[in-house]
Order: sequence, then structure tokens, then C-alpha cells
Amino acid sequence: MSLVLAAKRVVDADGERPDAWVRVDGDTIVEVGAGTAPTGAVRADVLLPGFVDLHCHGGGGASFTSADPDQIARAATTHRAHGTTTMHASLVSADYDDLIAQIRALIPFVDDGTLRGIHLEGPWISPSYCGAHDPLTLRNPDPGDVARVLDAGEGRIGMVTLAPELPGALEAVRSIVDAGAIAAVGHTAADGDAARAAVDAGATVATHLFNAMPPLLHRDAGPVGVLLADSRVTCEVIGDGVHLEPDVVALALSAAHGRGALVTDAMSAAGAGDGDYRIGPLEVVVRDGVARLRDGGSLAGSTLLMDSAVRRAVRLAGRSLDEASTAASLAPARAMGLADRGRLAVGQRADVVALDEDLRVMRVLRGGEWA
Repeated sequence: MSLVLAAKRVVDADGERPDAWVRVDGDTIVEVGAGTAPTGAVRADVLLPGFVDLHCHGGGGASFTSADPDQIARAATTHRAHGTTTMHASLVSADYDDLIAQIRALIPFVDDGTLRGIHLEGPWISPSYCGAHDPLTLRNPDPGDVARVLDAGEGRIGMVTLAPELPGALEAVRSIVDAGAIAAVGHTAADGDAARAAVDAGATVATHLFNAMPPLLHRDAGPVGVLLADSRVTCEVIGDGVHLEPDVVALALSAAHGRGALVTDAMSAAGAGDGDYRIGPLEVVVRDGVARLRDGGSLAGSTLLMDSAVRRAVRLAGRSLDEASTAASLAPARAMGLADRGRLAVGQRADVVALDEDLRVMRVLRGGEWA
């Protein structure tokens, strides 16, 4: 498909271009211009690059942990409608047989391009910071078990979150990276030295920075300070106003210097409203858009969608739209190793979000096709 999209503002990590347009041929951006748009252009108020979500468990009432193809498709479609054109499907801690069954159910969706990859959030995480993970499923990363799970993914596992202080964790980090996946530090009781050792071993992402890890203190940087300061690390930020208040979002995105990545960490209630849900085997109650475990009240993911994360970053955290675009698109694309998306520039994949003046999604172009 060949088309032109024009807007009052075309914005990406390189800044803002007023009265600009983007020409798409097939699945690629072939021209970017300013001034009068070619005849027949599709018009919007704002154009942004397609959003890239490193960390998402579900949406639209559907969960990626379900191993149900209809639910997997519905969750992906829900987020695509809100501008996410590239995403990981995140799983939570589970017994190995269940986890492998969930991985195998997701593989066809990676193969057809619906998903970029599979994110394993656990089971190699800290019992002290397990959040909405079933403590009975947590394990130390035994080399044989790590190999078994990675092998089950057949190269489709894109990221693995683990706690680097666990026995065998640094070896696991190296195995994950050798398998072509991102090793991420999260749900951890690590001190700063353990976090730094994980990065030295190859970890390159901080899973939802600040959440499910020891806090940043003025005399003890801990994992937050180490991960935020290290130029090798992309720092996930859940900007829903619940996991992090807006000032902390602003601090994280500013301090990360282009390495902050907005993520949804969305569970099945995203885009589906309040009610009773599950995350893995655990019961979740969603009230006023906040998801908490029925037993204990821990936060159980979010109900965030990426367009809302961008609006919040701009309006509540005071970030410029180009900075929010970097965090929603370019930084996570870089973390995934994707050089062909995250900007509105010649040669990039034709992933474009058309928004109105209130930064609400009007239309989404994904790989040159309307989503």
C-alpha cells in the first residue's frame, strides 16, 4: 500500500516538525517532507512512531498466560488499537510444564509477526519481592531448567526477568544472552553490587524500575541507582500514576538520558474495565482502574495502555512530546535490537500512530497496513 500521512506536528526522538508529512510505500517510510502535503494525504493533528511495549501481560479481558489463541489475539489487538505496533507478550511465574505450554501457545504469534517475542517474568525471581507472582512457583535458576525453558522457546523468547542475587543467576544471565534474548533485572532483593554484576554479565534492561526492588537511598544507590546510572541499561517505567507518581516518572526519564522506556505491564483488564480477573493462578480485583491481588492487595500489573502512558508523561510528568516518544518507541526498540523502528524517518518500518490534539489515537498504521 502506498499512502501519505500529514499532520500539524510530526514528532519523534529527533524533535518536532510542524506541518509535515510522511510517505509510505509498502511497509517502509520512503519520504518525509514539510509544507504542503501531496494530494490525497490522510490527515491528523499529530503523528508519532508506533509504540513499542517491552512488557505486557494482556488486555481487552484476555491474557497471554491463557495459552488460548483467541485470548492471545484479542490482547494483542487491544493494544494495537492504542498505538502499540511492536510488543512482547509477558508471562508470569509458573511451574515449568505450565510455563512451557504457555510459551508454545505464543510461538505462532511470534512467527506471524503479531508479537515480537515472549517475555518471561519469572520464575527466577526473589520471594521477598515477588509481587503478583505465586510464591509456590518461584525457583532458583538451575542451569538445566534454564536451558529447558529457553529451548522450549525455539528462539522466540525475547526477554527474561530474573533476580541476580539468586544462586546461579549470573550464569543464567549469560545463557539468556547467548540464546539471543534480553536479560532483565527485576523482582529482586539485590544490592547495588549484585545489580552491577548482572549488567557486567550481560543484563541490559531494568524491569519496572523502582517497583519490586529495594528503594534508592541517598547513601545506598541499590539496584535503582545502579541500573538508572548505567548507560548499558534500558529502564522500564510504568507511568500509570499508581506504580510511580508523576514526579518519579519525570526523574526516571530525565536521569536515564534517552534510556527510559514506557511500558504498560498491563494485565487482562486493560481496555476492559473494572471487575474480577486473574493473573496466572492468582485472583485479581480491579477497582477504579487499579489492579490488586485479592489476597494481600499487592499491585497486580496495570490497566495502562500505551497512548495513555504517553499522555501522562506529557501532561502529568511534564515531559516534552519528543521525549515521551523516545520513551514509548525508540528506547524500547533499541532495547529489543530493532534498528528499523522508533523514528519517523526514511527507511524505517511504516509504524505510525495518528492522534488528535488531545493525543488520543485516531488511526494506527503497522507495517504499512491500517490496524
